[in-house]
Amino acid sequence: MTNRRQSEASLRFEGRRRREDEAPRLRDQFPNLESVRLEVEEFTAEGTCALFSHTRIIVVARAPAMFEVPCSERDCDGIHSLTRDLLRGLRASAENIEGEGECFGVRGNAPCRRRLHYRATARYAEPTD
Repeated sequence: MTNRRQSEASLRFEGRRRREDEAPRLRDQFPNLESVRLEVEEFTAEGTCALFSHTRIIVVARAPAMFEVPCSERDCDGIHSLTRDLLRGLRASAENIEGEGECFGVRGNAPCRRRLHYRATARYAEPTD
């Protein structure tokens, strides 16, 4: 069973890596974007306590314009996709983008339903004339 689980996890990782490689680059989509700091907290479905928190500094020069966070539940096959909301905020030149989403992955035969809260802080270069 362990080899099968490892194999499934490696296939998910390879798929995510392929999507990242194929995605446009942040620098190309947002030339004036200087930095993005992404803070995430994952909660149980009830949302009573944070199961984990993580801060990621996005390297804008080479990062894909794609934001996916794998569910931290070991037996879950899901991801938290933040791409649509974060790109919308970056297109609006928002400095603070905040939201949450639910994992729609599956754990065994049951839906996962873990919740992810995120905060992104973006900095932009001043427009040059």
